[in-house]
Amino acid sequence: MSIEVKNLYKYYGEQAAVRDVSFSVKKGEIVAFLGPNGAGKSTTMKIMTGFMPASEGEVEICGIKVDIDKLETRRLIGYLPENNPLYTDMYVREYLEFVGRIYKIKNLKARVAEMITAVGLDVEQHKKIGALSKGYRQRVGLAQAIIHDPEVLILDEPTTGLDPNQLVEIRELIRSIGKEKTVILSTHIMQEVEAICDRVIIISKGQIVADDNAKSLQQEPEHQTVYIEFDAKVSKAQLAKIPGVSKVEALENGWLIESVTLEDLRKAVAQYAQKENWLILTLRVDQKSLEEVFKELTK
Repeated sequence: MSIEVKNLYKYYGEQAAVRDVSFSVKKGEIVAFLGPNGAGKSTTMKIMTGFMPASEGEVEICGIKVDIDKLETRRLIGYLPENNPLYTDMYVREYLEFVGRIYKIKNLKARVAEMITAVGLDVEQHKKIGALSKGYRQRVGLAQAIIHDPEVLILDEPTTGLDPNQLVEIRELIRSIGKEKTVILSTHIMQEVEAICDRVIIISKGQIVADDNAKSLQQEPEHQTVYIEFDAKVSKAQLAKIPGVSKVEALENGWLIESVTLEDLRKAVAQYAQKENWLILTLRVDQKSLEEVFKELTK
């Protein structure tokens, strides 16, 4: 495993910000680390990067314990903190070369040029960081996180302040990085999670409350709902006769039909419609949004 977090605790006085957090992430996975403000996300990430010590538990990065060899694990990690601290008096290229020298990167100028192109900083590369917009500063932060070609990338709110076009570009960059590396990121943008993440870990009040892929989290066990529209006048009483159906709800243009027993409600509905000679215009599985799941788990 690229990341192993085992029984992690972090106390501030008597208050536990993180309580018995355990999870692992393998190479090639892009994992969303979600939670409301104050849930323990940033604290966990800071412990993972060696920026902050744990009260109890341990973290391993590529098999190396963070608390035993912080320098080696930091070499393996690329980190973009939530507040993206940068030297605003430095020029973009100057700053990236400065970071590169810290990591003792060979062919530094070529690597800096590669990073500038990769994160879309070509037009802004000769400006001071203090003169950049928030979105472009975020790109500088991402460039410094990956300049040393780390095995593990930890990103705390990586797309904050980006416009829709920039969002697409940075998501594509993260997705391409995730093919060969391990990426764990926190975000409040659920579309971002659905677009690029293989797995979702949700933390609430310092404890993990969910760990699964987004699709599985959105599906309720042994409960199915489909939305359907017909090109015919159909009554609620007629739909209630479909074998296995437990609830029928009328909407403006169609129907929500529920079942807690059928393996595939769509098949049963389609077969019944065919029997009654009803033309189906729309038939789709109706499931909770990831945002609704998040609210339920963290309220």
